[in-house]
Amino acid sequence: MQWQKGCGLIFIISAPSGTGKTTLVRRVVEELADLQFSVSYTTRQPRLNEREGGDYHFVSPAAFQEMVDRGQFLEWAEVLGNRYGTTLKDVETFRSEGVDLILDIDTQGARRVLDKLDRTVSIYVLPPSLRSLRERLVSRGLDSFEMIEYRLAHARKDMEEAHGYDYVIVNEMIDDAAETLKAIVVAERCRKGKNKVLKERMKEWEKEDGKNHG
Repeated sequence: MQWQKGCGLIFIISAPSGTGKTTLVRRVVEELADLQFSVSYTTRQPRLNEREGGDYHFVSPAAFQEMVDRGQFLEWAEVLGNRYGTTLKDVETFRSEGVDLILDIDTQGARRVLDKLDRTVSIYVLPPSLRSLRERLVSRGLDSFEMIEYRLAHARKDMEEAHGYDYVIVNEMIDDAAETLKAIVVAERCRKGKNKVLKERMKEWEKEDGKNHG
């Protein structure tokens, strides 16, 4: 699947659970125009304050499998016993509108998207340390001790994948991390869109030059 000229970019963001990437993404989406968050489908239960259609589309395992069987997902993966997926329809809708899209997906899903689409930018968000990640997981009070240890073990393995990403952000201070992410988005927009911008400017200059010599 090739990304058509003039369409939006895909920003893939991955991170271990508890790193704060959701807060980071929300802040940047609120502050930058023409940037949208892709709402994934998941089989896990909603957490406190999570909204259907805002944070995730919450579906049953059977409904998710039916979507898999119908080929509705651009990518999907099973993470810590739950399934998560991004639908083709959602991506194509934003693509047709020329809107840049952020996919909050794990490293398995990221590999699948990178294999299928061009005009993608991959960003991995790291915690300052494993100790700080443990503290964040404990303080949010969502998991048992056993689950926290399981998440940390998964995080250690997952972070090895960061080497293959275009950018790495350490989320030590959310304000600094947000500024870094915004800078990446702006820079990639300039880099990926430079040919289109140059052609538009050249046409304008040619018109101006024609008028001056008319």
